[in-house]
Amino acid sequence: MINGYYSATGGMVTQFNRLNVISNNLANVNTAGYKQDDIIIGDYERIFSEKRDNLPLENNTKEAAKFVNRALNKVPIIVEEYTKFDIGNLQKTGNPLDLALKQKNAFFSIKTPDGEKLTRAGNFSLDSNGFLVTKDGFQVLDDKNKPIVLNPSYPVTINQNGNIYQNNTLIATLKIIKIDNLNTLKKIGNSLFDFVPGSEIIDSKNSVLQGFLEKSNVNPIEEMTNLIETNRLVEAYQKVMTTFMDDLNRNAIEKLANIRG
Repeated sequence: MINGYYSATGGMVTQFNRLNVISNNLANVNTAGYKQDDIIIGDYERIFSEKRDNLPLENNTKEAAKFVNRALNKVPIIVEEYTKFDIGNLQKTGNPLDLALKQKNAFFSIKTPDGEKLTRAGNFSLDSNGFLVTKDGFQVLDDKNKPIVLNPSYPVTINQNGNIYQNNTLIATLKIIKIDNLNTLKKIGNSLFDFVPGSEIIDSKNSVLQGFLEKSNVNPIEEMTNLIETNRLVEAYQKVMTTFMDDLNRNAIEKLANIRG
């Protein structure tokens, strides 16, 4: 009987984790370039059957695996957490330092204290020294891997190939990196991505839109629906746990107490 309690607990923990993902998506609905996270929920039995042949102890582990508690095999758990890279809506701002990318596998290259990172958030500005920087103050890199410095006194023109002009002079070319396999990217915070060295292609042709911003690709209506669904599942699991702990256990104890030798 207590196994049912464990199953309900596992299910509720999974929904708590899903709730965290949904809440973070909703919190970033208005974050430029944000990419929605999602999860896949599976059951322990299927995951175990897929992975047991790779367990480290060739014989003993497989033999011991026969005695895995079958009552826990259907507990729902998070199989995978992933990021959706669909392009968000492009909003026209008219700001010459707002940039959007037209291909979903293209990213701006950013210099951070932890090395080169990627971002889709193109809401750039100039710092006090004239460096082109992100909202968080990270410097934007050119195709020579150098920070881009602009003169705030002159207008800025950026064409679709990432070439930056001031006073009819080519100042720099944005370093646009394209990733063939987006599943290799690792999300850092809400707007940065880490990539596997060697997996990138430097290609800025026909990529950039000046005066536009890519909005978050989160669908707020869909996520609110998911939020309501998850809350209801948590409540349902809570009721199941209460039934096991309060009603069924009390009933079992009372019956045992009434047994006469």
